Parts: sequence; structure tokens; C-alpha cells
Amino acid sequence: MTDTVSKLAKNRENIKFIVFNGIVAALYVVFTAPFANIAYGPIQVRIAEVMTVFPIFSGGMILGVTLGCFIANLINPGNLGPVDIIGGSLATLIAGILSYIIGKKNKWLGLIPPIVVNGIIVGGYLPFLLVDPGSTVTFEAVIISMLSVAGSEAVLLLVLGIPLILAIEKTGLKNRLP
Repeated sequence: MTDTVSKLAKNRENIKFIVFNGIVAALYVVFTAPFANIAYGPIQVRIAEVMTVFPIFSGGMILGVTLGCFIANLINPGNLGPVDIIGGSLATLIAGILSYIIGKKNKWLGLIPPIVVNGIIVGGYLPFLLVDPGSTVTFEAVIISMLSVAGSEAVLLLVLGIPLILAIEKTGLKNRLP
């Protein structure tokens, strides 16, 4: 009897994990794709990036955010190719893991990894993907791109991320995440 109850509880947790991550991935795409004109490019304002606060509360949410980023980059109307699809998703994965680790000690410092990691990785490769064929990418262009991506991520997380963190805590959602 106890073994059956244990298996049911484990199945329930697995279903919760899959459902929550599926919803997060879908929401990431829904909050990115319709805003393609501001979500892709040298200045990226992805409203969906506010969901990078979820890993601060639960490592189980890293998959959903990463999968959402992967799908959003895959369906990018300006298709920047495999470098962006894989690179952006990898940046989100790394930022999620770091946010989870840091967020366990200090939730506010958990906001820093998405800013820094996306700034360095995504900002680092974007100038090479967006340059006209035959043009040269300068060191200054790469630094400006990194600062632009990090800056837009920082503004988004300050304006929307902090209220989301407070709402997650106030509503008790943090105790329900997988």
C-alpha cells in the first residue's frame, strides 16, 4: 500500500513538473513572438525574460524557461540561425542554473545572472549575426551590443522582475513550483 502511494506521489510530481514547464515554455513564446520587432536584434526587450525569475525559487523551472527561449529563437521571423537558437538557449540555461544557485542564498542577487550571461553570450554573438555580409565587426560594436543586451535585460528585470518576485512570494506560489 505504501509503495503504491509513493508511486502515485512521484507520478503526481512528475506531471506537475511537465505541466508547469510546458506552460512556462508556451508563455515564453507567447510573450516573445508577437513582439518580434523588439524581441530580436541588437536591442532586445523580451517581455518573456521576466520569467527568468522563476529559477530563483525553483530549479525545476529552468527547463521551461530554456525550452521557451529555444522555441522563440527557432521561430524568429528574422531567423538568425543555429548560433542564436543554440547560443540564446544555452545562455538562458546557464543563467537559470546560476539564478537558482545564487537565489537560494539571496533572491535579489538571483536577478544578476540573466543580465550578465545574456549580455556576454547573446550580446557577444549578435553583432556577427546582424552585420552586412562583407562588413567587419569591431571590438567596440561587440562591447556596445553586450551592454545593450545586458541593459535591456536589467531594465526589464527591475521594472517587471522585482514585482513578479514580490507577487510570487506574497501569493505563496513559490511553495507550489516544481
